[in-house]
Amino acid sequence: MLTVNAYAATAPTEPLTPTRIARRDLGPHDVLIEVKYCGICHTDIHWVRGDWGAKDYPVVPGHEMTGIVTEAGGEVTRHLVGDRVGVGCLANSCRTCANCRKGYEQYCLEGNVLTYGSVDRDGTLTQGGYSTHIVVTEDFVLKIPDGLALDVAAPLLCAGATTFSPLERWGAGPGKKVAVIGVGGLGHVAVKIAHAMGAEVTALSRGMGKKDDALRLGADHYHATADPDTFARLAGEFDLILNTVSAPLDVDAFLSTLAIDGTLAVVGATPEYSLHRANLVRNQRALSGSLIAGLPGTQRMLDFCAAHGVGAEIETIDAEQINEAYDRVLASDVRYRFVLDNATLV
Repeated sequence: MLTVNAYAATAPTEPLTPTRIARRDLGPHDVLIEVKYCGICHTDIHWVRGDWGAKDYPVVPGHEMTGIVTEAGGEVTRHLVGDRVGVGCLANSCRTCANCRKGYEQYCLEGNVLTYGSVDRDGTLTQGGYSTHIVVTEDFVLKIPDGLALDVAAPLLCAGATTFSPLERWGAGPGKKVAVIGVGGLGHVAVKIAHAMGAEVTALSRGMGKKDDALRLGADHYHATADPDTFARLAGEFDLILNTVSAPLDVDAFLSTLAIDGTLAVVGATPEYSLHRANLVRNQRALSGSLIAGLPGTQRMLDFCAAHGVGAEIETIDAEQINEAYDRVLASDVRYRFVLDNATLV
């Protein structure tokens, strides 16, 4: 059993601190990965600070990791030592239910295993990517194409998969008008991907502060939703709206901007909100949800991003800056993703 350096949360109100954790011995289908980079996701903060209920501590967060395979089990066929790889939000699933067989492991009917804070199939508690190494079964390890640098690829394992999946499902592409609500950790990647797909992209944010960034990232248009005239100007405009924010949302107002057969797709941890049924019935509009992506979808996303030069906008930090980074995420003081340099976990 390998013991490695990590950063862990020990309680909801305590800062993350250095620690040592044990990684399981390699099974025949496992790979050992030296983690080079790990993105910091808002989900990490929600989890370790108890926003989503009681959790088991200590926990090592991190579900956006990239690195190098350093050892492979005797029956591994998907990966070789030296391969550039990534691990996202999922570490395991039953792989036999109807959803898993369709490549929707995130919706495993037996219950998926998250990269951290879940009980794995062997009964151990999973620990995530704020660590120097991780052991993962080969089916849940993604290939990072040569065209993607490992640092900018790390946030794609969550932010990229989460936004690519509904954009792909609802046919974002040439001739389609796509709006992205929120230009943040998820939204900035969504703008890049939708633009690369060939859609006409509109970025929607409360104020005008991110206009220059949004246009640089690939948006064709930008509107401030705090302007009371915005929704009237955009009535019936979009084929697809992707909501990437976790703040309360005036769903009815955004539905009014959909064209006939348009869809409002919700990702992320959006609070509950009210909805008037008439706004769906009118113009055959749809309200859809999407949760991260399965393994095939995540790999398609990585390949697409490599082919089109899409990576996250990042600020790289050392391990000793993790707690500061958490505070800055909560203060919206990052453009647009923090990425941990795991070589600093010493």
